[in-house]
Amino acid sequence: MTCQQQNRPAFDAPEPRRDWSLFLDIDGTLIDIAETPEAVIVPDTLSSTLAAARDWLGGALAIVSGRPFAKIDELMAPLVLPCAGEHGAILRLPDGTIRKADALSAVPEPWQQRVRAAVRNWNGLVVEYKRYSIAAHFRQVPERQDDLRKLFDSVVAEDSGDFEVLPARMAYEIRHRALNKGTAVREFMKHPPFRGRVPVFVGDDVTDEDGFSAAREMGGLALHVNEAFGKQPSNVRRWLESFRTHKAGPGQEDIE
Repeated sequence: MTCQQQNRPAFDAPEPRRDWSLFLDIDGTLIDIAETPEAVIVPDTLSSTLAAARDWLGGALAIVSGRPFAKIDELMAPLVLPCAGEHGAILRLPDGTIRKADALSAVPEPWQQRVRAAVRNWNGLVVEYKRYSIAAHFRQVPERQDDLRKLFDSVVAEDSGDFEVLPARMAYEIRHRALNKGTAVREFMKHPPFRGRVPVFVGDDVTDEDGFSAAREMGGLALHVNEAFGKQPSNVRRWLESFRTHKAGPGQEDIE
């Protein structure tokens, strides 16, 4: 084995192409999962790496996350990218236009209040009360998993036709069925510079499955962090870093 072979990245992601539209999850994809959403560590080089990859792709790079919209910008600062927050409930399109789902897609306020009251004394449970979803993380209290699922199921039972309980990594989330990462990808693909390109979605969790499906349906790629990047967000970042020095192959010229 040569030294070059020994130093090859321990992942099997495809070589980047200039005709891609790239969609990226955050937690577990660009940054490592932490004990709580607020405890994540953003590498100092992430913003510059994403900016270089965006430029290499002619601007066709977007963040698609379950995080609140403002939090995405905080984590990506100083970079401001096209993005989808709360699983597509809020979009920032490439021209800067902000689109929000209608009020009927928001989690009803009585449900928010009911969850707050029920988990008030569940020490260690971390709950994110967003406008369009409620996410509860039981990583620090795994013994609460069944209690949490029963609570969320009972809440959603009031309107299970429109809302659902979505399992995630050590978490459950209540959201409207019409709001998912797949709808966000499809919307972005209607607009330049995404339009006319090959969609590629990179994610790591159940919440990313809709994005994977949308990319595949449009002839693109679904790259799961576990399979394509050896379960390591650091490998995703190394892959993105390679974009800036990657030479475009035949037929990969910039798309207008």
